[in-house]
Amino acid sequence: MQYITRELERKFKQMDAFFKVVLVTGARQVGKTTMLKHLAKGTNRTYVTLDDLMVRELAQTDPALFFQTYKPPILIDEVQHAPQLFERIKLMCENTEETGQFWLTGSQQYSMMKHVRETLAGRIGILELYSLSQREKKGVLFDKPLDFSLENLQERQSLTTPNDITEVFEHIWRGGMPQVQNADEEMRQEYYSSYVDTYLMRDVAEVGGVTNLAKFMKLLRTCAALTAEQVNYATLATAADISEPTAKDWVRILEGLGIVYLLQPYSNNELKRLVKTPKLYFCDTGLCAYLSMWLTRDTLMNGAASGHYFENYVVTELLKNYAYGKTKANICYYRDSNAKEIDVFVELNGYIHPLEIKKSASPNRKEVKKYELLDKASIPRGDGGIVCMCDKPMPIDEKNSFIPSNLI
Repeated sequence: MQYITRELERKFKQMDAFFKVVLVTGARQVGKTTMLKHLAKGTNRTYVTLDDLMVRELAQTDPALFFQTYKPPILIDEVQHAPQLFERIKLMCENTEETGQFWLTGSQQYSMMKHVRETLAGRIGILELYSLSQREKKGVLFDKPLDFSLENLQERQSLTTPNDITEVFEHIWRGGMPQVQNADEEMRQEYYSSYVDTYLMRDVAEVGGVTNLAKFMKLLRTCAALTAEQVNYATLATAADISEPTAKDWVRILEGLGIVYLLQPYSNNELKRLVKTPKLYFCDTGLCAYLSMWLTRDTLMNGAASGHYFENYVVTELLKNYAYGKTKANICYYRDSNAKEIDVFVELNGYIHPLEIKKSASPNRKEVKKYELLDKASIPRGDGGIVCMCDKPMPIDEKNSFIPSNLI
């Protein structure tokens, strides 16, 4: 299969030149190892995976001997299996001024990240890789950071093709896992089935200590059915026949494994009565569609849940955009106790960029009226608009535009 250039490569190279250790986290099979092996081509970097049980045992029981056997510069895959290595990596970092000696991959588990932050503070750069974005699949890399101004959007439009609903829903339904990109419908289904059975359930048992995998599967399918909605732990608990605290724990495990993403609500002292419940999205829409048994792109595109999937897709494309880009942003959503909701707030350089998400190609421009609540609370408001299926950016007013979903 042909290698697809990843947007994270730019940032990884910079981190590699700056830190002694770089860790790439993310769900299984999103392409962490493939990207790092690609970047290591033509160098003398050692590769070792801790999925190999004999290698894992050596790493866990004798880290010093492990590094005599596998010398830096090194790429260690699935490092979460042997947190015992971090202490040794710290000592080795203290004895060298060279950057980029250790490349690590692992899933973003809480126990591992705690070890990493305690042991390697100041020596490690941490990046997250998600499954392929729509931009990466098309080979479109935008030069300038996204700021939602009409000028910025028009510049992006000139670098890509017009927005197209079947193309967007093909991406949503197929998902971004590199291995399914050329699979037919049957093989795509087999891939996700085996992904859930071989990787996800094994990791859930190993990492989270979950013993009742049938109940966990029910919770997972219920999460998929409720994607792009506020998390309701009582509903999840009832569906899986477990307690609410267990439902909370299991969602946290899914978050740690990079399967779901919890979009936090906006909080601000100026605005009273804000809700505190996050919204749940799947990091890969293809896995979500598989779990909800949407067997073809067209049934999903024309089905009752299509608006939720479109919202999930826009939120994850924004996540990827800011995880890989030069500018850091905080993404959240707004909802108050009067059920006034704004789908996404992007907090960037001290400004809030409000966005509504609509699957329509010509949504109602009045949607942007509700952004005025930011002005009433004296919160600095930047450019925003409605992310939708329009084919080119169009101004709504001086601060807002219709934003084609393929430009984010």
